[in-house]
Amino acid sequence: MSTRPAASRPRRRPARGEAAQDGRTFSTVANSDSPLLNRELSWLAFNARVLAEARDERNPPLERLRYAAICGSNLDEFFMVRVAGVHRQIAAGVKTPGPDGLLPRQTLDLVRERTHDMLRQIEQAARRTLDDLAREGVRFSRIADLGKRARAALREKYLAEIQPVLTPLVVDPSHPFPYLSNLSLNLAVLLGGGEGEEPDFARVKVPVGVLPRVVAVGGRLVLLEDVIAAHLGDLFKGRTVLAAHPFRVTRNTDYEFEEEEAEDLLATIEDGLRRRRFGSAVRLEVGHGMPEPLVTFLQERLRLAPEDIFRLEGLLGTADLMSLPVDRPDLAFPPHVPAVPDLGDEEEGGIFDVLGAGDVLLHHPYDGFEGVLAYLEEAAADPRVLAIKQTLYRTGDDPRLLGALRKAAENGKQVVALIELKARFDEQRNISWARKLERAGAHVVYGVAGLKTHGKVTLVVRREEEGLRRYVHIGTGNYNPKTARLYTDLSLLTAHAGLGADVSELFNHLTGYAEATYAHLLVAPDTARSGLVALIDREIAHAGAGHDAWVRVKVNSLTDPGMIKALYRASAAGVRVELIVRGVCCLRPGVPGLSENIRVRSLLGRFLEHARVFAFGGAGSPEVYFGSADWMSRNLDRRVEVIAPVLDAAHCDRFLRMLATEWADQRGSWELNVEGMYEKLPGDFSAQRAFAEARHPE
Repeated sequence: MSTRPAASRPRRRPARGEAAQDGRTFSTVANSDSPLLNRELSWLAFNARVLAEARDERNPPLERLRYAAICGSNLDEFFMVRVAGVHRQIAAGVKTPGPDGLLPRQTLDLVRERTHDMLRQIEQAARRTLDDLAREGVRFSRIADLGKRARAALREKYLAEIQPVLTPLVVDPSHPFPYLSNLSLNLAVLLGGGEGEEPDFARVKVPVGVLPRVVAVGGRLVLLEDVIAAHLGDLFKGRTVLAAHPFRVTRNTDYEFEEEEAEDLLATIEDGLRRRRFGSAVRLEVGHGMPEPLVTFLQERLRLAPEDIFRLEGLLGTADLMSLPVDRPDLAFPPHVPAVPDLGDEEEGGIFDVLGAGDVLLHHPYDGFEGVLAYLEEAAADPRVLAIKQTLYRTGDDPRLLGALRKAAENGKQVVALIELKARFDEQRNISWARKLERAGAHVVYGVAGLKTHGKVTLVVRREEEGLRRYVHIGTGNYNPKTARLYTDLSLLTAHAGLGADVSELFNHLTGYAEATYAHLLVAPDTARSGLVALIDREIAHAGAGHDAWVRVKVNSLTDPGMIKALYRASAAGVRVELIVRGVCCLRPGVPGLSENIRVRSLLGRFLEHARVFAFGGAGSPEVYFGSADWMSRNLDRRVEVIAPVLDAAHCDRFLRMLATEWADQRGSWELNVEGMYEKLPGDFSAQRAFAEARHPE
């Protein structure tokens, strides 16, 4: 079968700045001859869909501002990792086209063009929302617009709480240009020199993170950089401050190290974190009023191309607006209250008796994460529990989870914590957890060389009258109670003997490198890819035999060429394929002869759609799997991922109803068309609202 799409070029390409404003995003087709969409452009289209939520007036204003902040934060990480990777390919002289047919230089040019548009759209959305907030009494002010009393209070706050943190750095022959840390917000200060002399350049780092970006004074909100700029005379006493212009630097943080050569993985990761601070610059954002000579001065010292300079009229670093010092619940989403799962109590025998009677399926955040925490805490306290083994990828900082594992170790139980030190941007927290658990007596394992352990699994071994029994938790989300309130994920608590035996095999493999054989689980990098492809091929066979054949998948990202080709084969064989892909999707649907039986939607909402589900028609006996793996090459080939079958018939039916409800969503759904554009679905039905209301019917 040819994989060359028969579709023609897109009929119309939106003009610059048009993305997502008319209910669709720009095309992600970068090469009309390729059966795959461009990964970087697909990611930018995803961020454009998030940006549409920042514009949607059905969302309360504080939530719209939060969406704009999320867009900015997403874009920061995109540059730190993905764009930095493209720069690295260009520097290495890569001349081989990617799966979409584009060279790295072509991809970078397209990314730069689209990003300039997107940054303008983010600041426009933020500005409109700030105007709406001002009409509601939440006002940002310039320093000059404050009254005398407010300015006096601000000056007192500046001298007491802000200036002591600042460090003015002048650049001259004896003071070289300073190192500018990643995502740092700075003021480029021009100081008057002698008569006829060029102004001196000074840099003042705005200490965002140490101090809040937004300062409340006299019922008004002001930006921290504006407060500092208004008081530079106090910082540079005896000098004439001519001007101050904000700028912001983004650096490559995709640090790699030779893990196989590392004698001490923990020390190597810590060294990598230090080196990450010194990655090369990949983006410079400057205020629109910055004079050209000053822009050139910064560009040359950061070794950036002119195309990597982004001029903004509004504030820099919208990610810092994620939360404001504003107590106005009427301007935000109503509080979400998760349902508390009924997992028994001590009088009823507790959670282990409940699981002995049947599996428990939790759909977060509609069902609270309390059930998973209770499972761990009860296991830690139960004298009949002999061992707890758990994988930890992104842990968060909730004390209950760490406390349960420490208590179990202190109670003499065998506690094994497989902590993934290479979880990007969470390395330092995971190192801290590892040390605390080791001090408590737990056996800490730092993952498998060459792989990231991304699976979400806990095994509890308990002595009972009939012998040892295994209890298992398998999830799609991290053991992080904070994100469990913000992400939609799935948790299965089970005493199924076969799943328990498989999870025991998994831990023996991860900690002792023993060979593992799995009766039920699909585990990457060993059996997940082949198992998923086999399930797709089985549907192809069902279609050939005249059965109603279908595949329904929900993932965060779909980029792996092998899985995409398998879905193209299924489509050509007459299998109906429905995909819910929240973020990046490189599959091109609707191409005659290639993917005409495939439909792709992206679902966004108040909660981040994070669950991964894989359902297959099974010739009338549907099979459902769920787990931690997206359909990306890294997940299937370079990570330890766990995908589990849903063995309970009632839960299998519940999974299928979940997928059907999400496919029916209109409020946050976008459909990907053959031209590579995402089009917003009309209507207001919200799957997330339906799930929440089902837990709390009026």
